[in-house]
Amino acid sequence: MSPDTQQWTPIHGQPYRPAPYRPERMPAPESLARAAELRVRMDERRTVRHFSPDPVPEQVVRDAVACAATAPSGAHQQPWTFVLVKDPAVREQIRAAAEQEEQLSYDGRLGDEWLAALRPIGTDAVKTHLTDAPALIVVFQQRYWLGEDGTKHKHYYVDESVGIAVGMLLSALHLSGLAALIHTPSPMRFLSHVLDRPENEKAFAVIPVGYPADDCEVPDLVRKSLDQVLVEV
Repeated sequence: MSPDTQQWTPIHGQPYRPAPYRPERMPAPESLARAAELRVRMDERRTVRHFSPDPVPEQVVRDAVACAATAPSGAHQQPWTFVLVKDPAVREQIRAAAEQEEQLSYDGRLGDEWLAALRPIGTDAVKTHLTDAPALIVVFQQRYWLGEDGTKHKHYYVDESVGIAVGMLLSALHLSGLAALIHTPSPMRFLSHVLDRPENEKAFAVIPVGYPADDCEVPDLVRKSLDQVLVEV
């Protein structure tokens, strides 16, 4: 059965049902080669703010979302919704609302320390990527779910679960040849209104997706080296 034909239903309160898991073990030389290649490819990933308006293959985006939805989650409750926004008029609405909030932030709501941290990145309140990119993925976290009788059931480790899923989404998009950006206008309540999302969902991030513009530039930054981020005990 194709994964797209399987319909998930809540397993809350059901007994534990084990299933065998016997993946074929990858030979060490192949594992080393794949890991080295993946490290190089992921090091090429950059956050892009200048997008080409050229369309992207929609199935690539759908497959990337499907990859993100395989992320681990607290109690396997999968507390996420991905809204793919292609309509230019809706993207214009999102940009207008986001820029209004961002202007307030840059005018003083962020504070001097935060503004100083952002200065090397070169950002401002103008968010052209929200309308230049041919697609936006708006990620929502589900704070709870409703049973058939309308009873609210809490989700667990929601922030952690959705954060992992977004990381996997960015990786899948990059490895599929597309560029992306994590945008988190604050506050983000307007996204629920614009996209008519239910009460149990809260906006987590806006991710423009597309190809870099021909004249795209990114900040000249250096990532921490492995020995700066890895501690071996």
